Amino acid sequence: MAGAATQVLPRLERTLEGRDQDALAQRLASLQVLIGSDLAEVEEALRRPRRADTPAHQSAGHLLHLDGKRLRPACLALASRTGRGFNAVARDLAIAVELVHNATLLHDDVVDLGDVRRGAPTARMVYGNAASIFAGDLLLVEALERIQAAGIPGLIDRAFSVLKEMLDAESLQLANRGRVRGIAADYFKVVEGKTASLFGWALFAGGRAGGSPEPVCLALEKYGRLLGVAFQIVDDTLDVAGAETVIGKSVLTDLKEGKITWPVMRALERDPALAATLEIELAKPELPAGLAESVADAVRRANSVEEARALASGLCADAVAALSILPPSEARESLESIAAALPWRRK
Repeated sequence: MAGAATQVLPRLERTLEGRDQDALAQRLASLQVLIGSDLAEVEEALRRPRRADTPAHQSAGHLLHLDGKRLRPACLALASRTGRGFNAVARDLAIAVELVHNATLLHDDVVDLGDVRRGAPTARMVYGNAASIFAGDLLLVEALERIQAAGIPGLIDRAFSVLKEMLDAESLQLANRGRVRGIAADYFKVVEGKTASLFGWALFAGGRAGGSPEPVCLALEKYGRLLGVAFQIVDDTLDVAGAETVIGKSVLTDLKEGKITWPVMRALERDPALAATLEIELAKPELPAGLAESVADAVRRANSVEEARALASGLCADAVAALSILPPSEARESLESIAAALPWRRK
């Protein structure tokens, strides 16, 4: 399992670099010892050639071979270790959750006309929109097959519920494109459905795969959902304040696509004139030159990025609190470390 598979934990560690570099880096580095071999198995399976050699299968392979964070499989592996530990069932479920995540990315890049993902051309740019859509469908079916084959009662039903949440959230986000005001409640509905639900499923599934009792699995699910909301809020800050060379995609893409994220929303609340202008301009095919940068400046003036990270920190603290019923273990400590580092990630 040499090569790319062995780089999963170093990639995750770089992604989750925190303010207290020495302490957090040391705690995150300990993940290499605990779940390094677990994630190597997952990575090897993800990079294995798909079952056919069509543009759709090539499109799926294109994305899976790019360096992702693999945070969801890592959390699932840790959740399994709150019980009996990582096993073949946990491995297949960790693969499945990453396949679902990548399926959504393939679809999102078509919907959003994305041209860069993880620092490389998107699958749709290489193989076309149709191939990217079908690739997402293929990965989703493979994921569901793996979940069903795991044989854990109720887990496939939970997966379908999560997929419905994700679709409902995507639909709501699409309906709100171009809207600037009165969308705060909908923003969190979108985040909880689109991002947090899959994190929650990953943690619950890992707990079940490891044989943890139901109260522990539900606590893990709560941790995952809170972590997922925090993850998306931080992701939104990177869209307005991240470095393109670090995050691997263009900044301000959400705004240009008519999506008003939390930091932008907070800044526009404090600048009604800019909000009114943006609402008018978002109804047009393209934003005028300089308007996106004006919004970014408003975000900086309003300290919205700092406010967003503070909100994410609070959510991560709540996530850690949800783990209080778990007995002390390396896995629990590692989950706490991820929550401590996540608000300060750079990519």
